[in-house]
Amino acid sequence: MKKNPASCSFCGANIEEVERLVSGPGGVAICNRCIQTCHTIVISDKDVKAVPAQSQQEVFLPPPSELKNHLDKFVIGQETAKIALCVAVYNHYKRLHLKKSQNLSVEIDKSNVIFVGPTGSGKTLLAQTLARFLKVPFTIADATVLTEAGYVGEDVDSILVRLYQAAEYNAQAAERGIVFIDELDKIARKSANPSITRDVSGEGVQQGLLKILEGTVAAIPPKGGRKHPEAPLVHINTRNILFICGGAFETLDKVISKRINSGGGMGFGAEVVSKNESKIGEVLSKCGPEDLISYGLLPELVGRLPVIVSLDELDEEALLKILTEPQNSLVKQYTALFAMDEIELTFTPEALKAVVKKTVEQKTGARGLRSVMEKILMPYMFNISQEREKTVLKIDAKIIENVLNKK
Repeated sequence: MKKNPASCSFCGANIEEVERLVSGPGGVAICNRCIQTCHTIVISDKDVKAVPAQSQQEVFLPPPSELKNHLDKFVIGQETAKIALCVAVYNHYKRLHLKKSQNLSVEIDKSNVIFVGPTGSGKTLLAQTLARFLKVPFTIADATVLTEAGYVGEDVDSILVRLYQAAEYNAQAAERGIVFIDELDKIARKSANPSITRDVSGEGVQQGLLKILEGTVAAIPPKGGRKHPEAPLVHINTRNILFICGGAFETLDKVISKRINSGGGMGFGAEVVSKNESKIGEVLSKCGPEDLISYGLLPELVGRLPVIVSLDELDEEALLKILTEPQNSLVKQYTALFAMDEIELTFTPEALKAVVKKTVEQKTGARGLRSVMEKILMPYMFNISQEREKTVLKIDAKIIENVLNKK
């Protein structure tokens, strides 16, 4: 009969030198210290294999000029906004590269971005196109559905849950992602003065956003839903997540104009400015932090959004280019859609101008182009079996006028 071994077969430690010695077949034994070491090695190897190769690679980061060239293929106009966004995104990810490659004595803070511009001017499209080009996780959150923690609705942490899901449940990839928070103007306070009553979907949400915008380690439920004490939580560090906020801020131009003209006076030396002299986009380009605070955003929140980017209101010329020029323009989309049924769809120049004119009347920006096109092409798409016999479908201004004026 074999005796139990009195020492570890791996490190040679005596049974009296360790807390526990586990024996196996063949006279082999292992101590508790070697067991702990093996466990650490196995877990570290498992973590490395669990992280996809994409998350271990650096973010693809071309210079700002190349970023803008890519945006030009999908977004028409908004030159100032493109430049500001490309520089902000480039500096953000360059900061992450330098942090890993160099031992800098100066720590560079991130610069979150806020878009100010009319609806349908391309705020969401700019952020979405750039994130897709950089191949980083991206999510869009609607600020209007958020409420203060503990109330009915989605709390601020739900934004991070969506980003985590967009990153295919990879926390490291999510921590390098981009979050676009839309409709930020809808959670503004009614006045710049603090409210006496609790505003759970306005000021309360702004206060909840402060920490994640600046940088914090948030514990989120991996599959979404409410937090439970017994449920496992995933920890996401938001310090390296780029937040881009956007909103129409409908009356912000009046706030800016009031500030600009507050220094004016009366008399022969006073500067007289006509209401029609400047467009809304020109006024919004002069937007400063004080104007956003006057509109109803918390000073602390505005301080965490240092890059203020204004977008121009789209005129008929810009809308016409949006309709035809981008790689995924609406004309190209519908042409490809009809081509699947072997129908060649064409538009006359006058027809395209009529579509743009109707969109301008609706004041819905670039988004309105699709609704007008859908209304025009709906009868033809419904009777697609009859249209196949023609092989060519030509849309002119008269057809558009008849469809749009039809009650």
